[in-house]
Amino acid sequence: MAKDSIPPAPDASSLYQAALYYLARYAATEGGLRRVLVQKIDRWARAQTDADAAEPVITAARAAIGGVVERLVEAGAISDAAFAESRAKNLVRSGQSNRAIQARLVAKGVAPEMARAATDADPETELAAALVLVRKRRIGSYRMAEDADAIVRNKELGLLARAGFSRDIAQQALEMPREDAEARIHDLRQ
Repeated sequence: MAKDSIPPAPDASSLYQAALYYLARYAATEGGLRRVLVQKIDRWARAQTDADAAEPVITAARAAIGGVVERLVEAGAISDAAFAESRAKNLVRSGQSNRAIQARLVAKGVAPEMARAATDADPETELAAALVLVRKRRIGSYRMAEDADAIVRNKELGLLARAGFSRDIAQQALEMPREDAEARIHDLRQ
């Protein structure tokens, strides 16, 4: 696009096309897609020289966002539940605790009760996720030094606590032998 050319005014059709383009590249929630479309309208509004003339177009475009999102939900292109489930699985495999996963899902626009439902309450899964973090941070049985004093051990417990893991899970993860930890991580990623 040329620097001095003005993009076309956003309407329901152009917003729908922008939403499809976005969804082809990224997974999104209803709330996340609404934010993207509002940002698109805001970018167009900032490019306008006559704010009074642009105001009716902006108002109509913002009113069209709800219909665009609803149309995509009905078509199955957006599903907060599917997004939450998929993202939760990926985050647990990367070493995130259930608490951290729920917070990230809510921040993405997933309803809190849906975020709780998407996370696995199984203590074995939570332990495996903690083991992934232990391996990433090279603590516990992955520590380079053979022995750790009380100060190092407390720092490691603190790291896992800040990541959202309970004390019991953190202690189990730090005390587990490396071979057992590797087996549990392998099972988690299957």
